[in-house]
Amino acid sequence: VQLQASGGGLVQAGGSLRLSCAVSGNIFRINNMGWWRQASGKERELVAEITSGGSTNYADSVKGRFTISRDNAKNTVYLQMNSLKSEDTAVYYCNVEEVPSVGGWARSSWGQGTQVTVSS
Repeated sequence: VQLQASGGGLVQAGGSLRLSCAVSGNIFRINNMGWWRQASGKERELVAEITSGGSTNYADSVKGRFTISRDNAKNTVYLQMNSLKSEDTAVYYCNVEEVPSVGGWARSSWGQGTQVTVSS
């Protein structure tokens, strides 16, 4: 399975960006989809996740500013990021839990990461 993330870039504080992550390959079903981030010198942390049923979970630091969504027909997950702050600067990674075949085991896959830089 391949995950292609896009949408990162440089933005001023208070601005917005929208990340996308398209999943392709041998997939029977996608369960959870999510976005993680890793700032320089820090551990990777969960930003937001969405279940196959549409339930969402957010890190406290992004609640009210970020919105995660998914398009199941396109096997794509999005992260709308508004009111960006300098502390949101990080490499953002998409992650999915997917099942490759009927009766198969669920597995976790990662995208290549996209850089988000917020200037103050």
